[in-house]
Amino acid sequence: MRLMHILVWLSRINHCRGFGIQSPTDYWFVRYVINEHWPYYQYAMLRKNDKWLVKKLGCLYFRIANWRQPKTVICDGSQIYLQAGCKTAVLNEKADQADLILIKLEGDYHSRMLSIYNKVNERTVLILEGIWKDKSFWQEIAEDGRTGVTFDLYYCGIVLFDKKRHKKNYIINF
Repeated sequence: MRLMHILVWLSRINHCRGFGIQSPTDYWFVRYVINEHWPYYQYAMLRKNDKWLVKKLGCLYFRIANWRQPKTVICDGSQIYLQAGCKTAVLNEKADQADLILIKLEGDYHSRMLSIYNKVNERTVLILEGIWKDKSFWQEIAEDGRTGVTFDLYYCGIVLFDKKRHKKNYIINF
């Protein structure tokens, strides 16, 4: 399993740390949210006994929640990381609108995604965990007219819905 992670990392070596990203906003997001290497204040408490990938993704979710400061969160797990990043966030699966949505690609995620489109606004950040399981589904999301800028991190995908920004799908070495 560790060998696979190394091969994925090596195959994406040309997409490290925001190289080639022309948008200053997207470059900043990649450098200081996605690939931030400095320890945050909650890392020691959060990283206790999790597996390598759970820790890596959990810390990413923490940084995204800390950056976005969502009011409402819909998520399929990793609540502890999201709530550590924004203590005021309310977890509400039945919410009409959400600022941060985390979906794992398990079960009937196709129909779940259709209902998610009704809950997004221009500030919403959608995280799809496990996009390597269904690359064609991720391509559909990235090409969909309802989405904006997307970031393919192999282990998860991040979708922003801000229509004022130029639509682009970035491959990031995470």
